[in-house]
Amino acid sequence: MKINTKISKGLVLSAAISLSAMGATAYADQFSDASKKWLNEEFTKSSLSKEDQMKELAWFTEASKPFRGMSINVVSETITTHEYESKVLAKAFEEITGIKVNHDLIQEGDVVEKLQTQMQSGRSIYDAYINDSDLIGTHFRYGKVVPISDMIKNEAKDLTLPTLDLEDFIGIDFTTGPDGKIYQLPDQQFANLYWFRADWFARADLKKQFKNIYGYELGVPKNWSAYEDIAEFFTKHVKEIDGQPVYGHMDYGKKDPSLGWRFTDAWFSMAGAGDKSLPNGFPVDEWGIRVEGCQPVGSSVERGGATNGPAAVFATTKYVDWLRQYAPPEAQGMTFSEAGPVPAQGGIAQQIFWYTAFTSSMTKEGLPVMNEDGTPKWRMAPSPKGPYWEEGMKLGYQDTGSWTFLKSTPEKNRLAAWLYAQFTVSKTVSLQKTLVGLTPIRESDINSQAMTDVAPKLGGLVEFYRSPARKQWTPTGTNVPDYPKLAQLWWQYIAEAASGESTPQEALDGLAKAQDKVLKRLERSKVQGDCGPKLNPKRDAEYWLSQEGSPKAKLPNEKPPGETVPYEQLLKSWEVSKLD
Repeated sequence: MKINTKISKGLVLSAAISLSAMGATAYADQFSDASKKWLNEEFTKSSLSKEDQMKELAWFTEASKPFRGMSINVVSETITTHEYESKVLAKAFEEITGIKVNHDLIQEGDVVEKLQTQMQSGRSIYDAYINDSDLIGTHFRYGKVVPISDMIKNEAKDLTLPTLDLEDFIGIDFTTGPDGKIYQLPDQQFANLYWFRADWFARADLKKQFKNIYGYELGVPKNWSAYEDIAEFFTKHVKEIDGQPVYGHMDYGKKDPSLGWRFTDAWFSMAGAGDKSLPNGFPVDEWGIRVEGCQPVGSSVERGGATNGPAAVFATTKYVDWLRQYAPPEAQGMTFSEAGPVPAQGGIAQQIFWYTAFTSSMTKEGLPVMNEDGTPKWRMAPSPKGPYWEEGMKLGYQDTGSWTFLKSTPEKNRLAAWLYAQFTVSKTVSLQKTLVGLTPIRESDINSQAMTDVAPKLGGLVEFYRSPARKQWTPTGTNVPDYPKLAQLWWQYIAEAASGESTPQEALDGLAKAQDKVLKRLERSKVQGDCGPKLNPKRDAEYWLSQEGSPKAKLPNEKPPGETVPYEQLLKSWEVSKLD
């Protein structure tokens, strides 16, 4: 029997097209089913409706078509929020888009090292980094980063989530350069606040004993004088509660890179070393670096900076004294990661320098600092102010880990990573991520009913982030022209003061001189263009100390009377734009 070949070829072609269409439909259904599964099983809390969540996920499925089958590599430091991204969100993204994500978790210092290596060598190591916005001054000067505002206008124009809503991000000012460009996309935020045992502070016997000794009420300290008195009270007078030794302070002092974070994360700003202005002191910031326009001109007092000025020396002296006198003896040999869990063990009365990133680990069931009903025995509050602090200054540090994309990354990989970055901060998943890691980034999440419901178990975190007061806590700003080069100096010199090898003044003189040397090398290299350093000539320190603003002359009395406030009254102060 003879078959008409034209007809048979047509039938075969028609069948192939039909099968292809069926396959495409099944493929699309696969991603749609994955979206539904994740919405029902994981992303149950969102500021969006289920319908709008589904639309967002459908957008990711569609936008990812050119990248399906790719594998991308991203990296971040190891904190609870990023663990959730690495273990949960990367898997969800792959099932919804077909793009595999290897989300590595390493130490913060290693993240900076990898980023610095890629910037210097031009060799692509990771397709995207979650890198602190502390490097904003580095990124806008070196030209190695692709600003996300440029990406959105150009190559990622059709790959930018319509509901990304940059104005909803509470940290977008921190990732914006002096040129108005947004260099990084905030992924998580946490602040450095005051932490204390509210249950102990409320005890009538301890309140009476404190007032008898110090003449004022035991409460949340408003200034460093009161913090010092409370530290002395619990360490030297109370000594023990329920058979356990009690200390009025907690810190760490081991010679380790993390010792530098203790200071560059705004210790001097808490004392009042910098100038007024938000988000950072201007012209002198909390690192003590002075700028003229956008050019760093020095960090030593002789050049108009404040790194070794009286306020910084005072702050460093208090760090050393409190560590030795009021913290557990073993704290002097601890690093940041070793000291972090100690307050949760139940023997610490207060901590002036406490990161809200510890909230998640501090609220686990069964800890000595937790009540049986799941509420904490502790609270967080605004940091007490040092004697040099003035209204209009920043009051503390806020970490803003942000998605960062380098020009040396192949464009296709960078764009695929841009899709993943947007997924991790999308309104579909950001509230659930916030509830897990407690590092909020969106106004819509902070003001959600879900956050209201969980607030009683978080010791003041929700109240802080809903308050305009949070704007006084900011990351390192644009005065710092090369964060990796300058930050590595701090721990080496601070360690000299912590160990007693040098006095605080000697250690800070060395640090200021070393910073000025780095600034001079950057000036000679001219690689940072018009905003690169241009050092001031040296002048007598008294010239600068007699000028208005920072560096500030030594106060005749660095310990004014202690002041405290009841916690309930303090919460009310968070409802207004300024803290007294």
